[in-house]
Order: sequence, then C-alpha cells, then structure tokens
Amino acid sequence: MARCACATCLPPPRRLLSGRTQNLVEPILTRFAEETGIDVEVRYGDTADLALLIAEEGDDSPADVFLSQSPGAVGYLDSHDLLGTLPDEILDLVPEQFHAADGSWVGFSGRKRVLVYNPQIIPEEELPTSVLDLVDPAWNGRIGVAPSNASFQDFVSAMRVELGDDATREWLEGIAANDAFTFANNAAIVQAIGRGEIDVGLVNHYYVYQALAEDPEFPGRNHDFAPDDIGSLVIVTGATVLADSDNVDAADELITFLLGDEAQRYFSDETFEYPLAAGVEPADVLPDVDLTLASDIDFDALGGDLESTREMIRDAGLDG
Repeated sequence: MARCACATCLPPPRRLLSGRTQNLVEPILTRFAEETGIDVEVRYGDTADLALLIAEEGDDSPADVFLSQSPGAVGYLDSHDLLGTLPDEILDLVPEQFHAADGSWVGFSGRKRVLVYNPQIIPEEELPTSVLDLVDPAWNGRIGVAPSNASFQDFVSAMRVELGDDATREWLEGIAANDAFTFANNAAIVQAIGRGEIDVGLVNHYYVYQALAEDPEFPGRNHDFAPDDIGSLVIVTGATVLADSDNVDAADELITFLLGDEAQRYFSDETFEYPLAAGVEPADVLPDVDLTLASDIDFDALGGDLESTREMIRDAGLDG
C-alpha cells in the first residue's frame, strides 16, 4: 500500500480496499501519509462487492487493510476466516460494542439511520414513528430507498436479527408494493428530496448535514424514528487487517491513526459522522445520540447472511 524511502520505516501495506467513498476518506488518508511517510495505495468500490472480491481471492488477495462501510461485510469475511486479529491496544480505543468479539474488526465512525424529508412538502408531524409504518399505502409512490447500498443492506440484516426473516421479507415486499423509488446511494436520495421528486427517503444521517454545509438553503431535514425502532439503527464503519497480510505492523498503525484524535475529529467535523473513539465528542451540529443504547444489535451476526440479505432484497422486487 506504500512506498517509503526511509529504511527505518515500517514495511508498507501493499493495498487498502475501501468501501468508504473517496471523497470521505481520502483527506484523512493523505494526512496519514504526510505524518508517517507511508503513501496509501487505495482501491475504492462498493463495500459488499469488495468483500466478495476478497473472499474470491482468498489467500491470494494482495490487500492488507479493508475499510468497510458497514459491519456486515467484515462479518462476512470473518465468517470465511479471512481476517486477522487486531491487538488489544487498538480494540480498547473504542467501547466494547464497537469492535468484534473476536477482535477481527474495529469501528471508527457511526452513522444513524434516519428518514430524510422536505418540510416544505410534508410537515414533520405527519411522519411515522416507526420505519415499519412506511408500508402503509399512504406512502405509495413517495419513498426513496437505495437497495444496493451497504448501509441499507446492513439495516435489512439487522431487521432480520431483530424481527426475523418473515417480518423482514414482508416489510421489503410492502416497500416494493408501495412503488418505492430506488436509487444508487444515499446521496442520490437526498438530492432527489432537494428537487422535490420524492417526499421521504431512508438514508444515513450525515448526508443532510453535508448538503446543508454546501448550501444552507437546502430544504432537506432528518426525521428520527423512535429510539427503540429498528429504523434508528446506528451502523458502524469497520476497519480490519486481512489474515494473510505480511505488513501487519504498518496496517495496525493506519487503523490506530483512524482512531486517533485528528482522524476522529475529521470524521465528526468534516463528514458529520459520530466519532467512536473514547473521549472524542461529536460536532456541535449533530444531535445527541446515546450510542451505547442505539447499538444493541449484534454486529457480528450481520455478516454471515450478507449474500442472503442481498437476495432477499432482490426477491422482494427492490433491485436498485
């Protein structure tokens, strides 16, 4: 992943695979390179697709580090014995619920699921308290979803864990029956809200804050479901070192940097995510979220069903 002329430097990882988009993580990876002398060679892509690529390559994967948009993808790789074990000094940087029980991955930022809407079109008091209510025929032709997005897939996997497959399948079929509009990603949903093309959309919380930072007149706002509703799921990003990496020390250094104060402040103040490292407060613009209560889902349980969750979404008629 890097080329360093200094003979005393740690051997650089060969490649980093990132399911986080380039605009979100490249600035902080650049800072890592500037501070350590390790230039990061990154391949960006869809989180689930990259996880499936790593699984296909197996022991022959040239990657050392995987940054996942969601815990489901790293859980999937862990179920295939493709991940190494992070040292305790890294795992201890975050609360226990934000790293794998077996030490295979650690979370470095959190994204809360919300319902984005345009208050100029629909008043907040008309919005549902539960994501399950979106199957009501009153929402026909008004909803935007991103079925191919890793966060949506993790949300569906979490629903399977909490409510069971039958209830989840019924909800997905209800959303499809309501003629939901499908988009490639969360950003496209938020943009469609701004253009008045849809009334509501299921997204991660930070997209609206990014849109407002670029345009204070942007009309979209976030609506929170009830705190105990599956629609209020907090999803963590995951960082892991692959089992066959021969550059573990440098890979661990990168992950430690992502959990350091500078990177955590970047994720909070620049991308408007929730920092997960102990002692780092979220940006003032973000509403308070009790992450210890919002993440009761067993993230380790999400990964084993990655492929079947995608199949369930497709079978319901939400192809994306």
